[in-house]
Amino acid sequence: MDFKIDELLTVTFTLFAVIDIVGSIPLLISLKEKMGVIKATQATLVSGGLMILFLFFGKAFLKTLGLDIRSFAVGGSVVIFLLGLEMVLGHEIFKSDKDAPSGTVVPIAFPVIAGSGTLTTVMSLKANFDELIILIAILINLVVIYIVLKSLKWIEKALGKAGLLAVRKFFGVILLAIAVKIFSSNIGSFGK
Repeated sequence: MDFKIDELLTVTFTLFAVIDIVGSIPLLISLKEKMGVIKATQATLVSGGLMILFLFFGKAFLKTLGLDIRSFAVGGSVVIFLLGLEMVLGHEIFKSDKDAPSGTVVPIAFPVIAGSGTLTTVMSLKANFDELIILIAILINLVVIYIVLKSLKWIEKALGKAGLLAVRKFFGVILLAIAVKIFSSNIGSFGK
């Protein structure tokens, strides 16, 4: 395999934007107030486990459903596009389950960190990038997730509301561009 740093950066930032751990800080802070404590290690390990499972066994799961990675990538690119649009416009497209039981695993590890958008993205990236690059990008993001979960109060004070909003919109635009790239590089395989 030809290891490319630019590909690793692309995949790492794609996952960072989709996971949107910085944009989730207000939600995470309110959950921490309700629950009293967020177990950073547990949330990181569970969300990482889900992403890695989907990376290696997602293809077999899709095959069982009669789908290929390119079809999933096109579908996934639409989800990523909508997530980006949601971040840029500030309108909720994906409704969150308000009755989800409070806890570190649900809703923090799933679906806040490793939600359908993240798992779809992991599968979509497989159509364009090597598994090792995606795995390293997942691990890098897990380190970031752990650090963010451990330092929620400090981050909130440092960025402020305007800073959090600016970061969210910036990553939304990046997601839109990535979604277009994934869509355009996989749509050509249809009808052949």
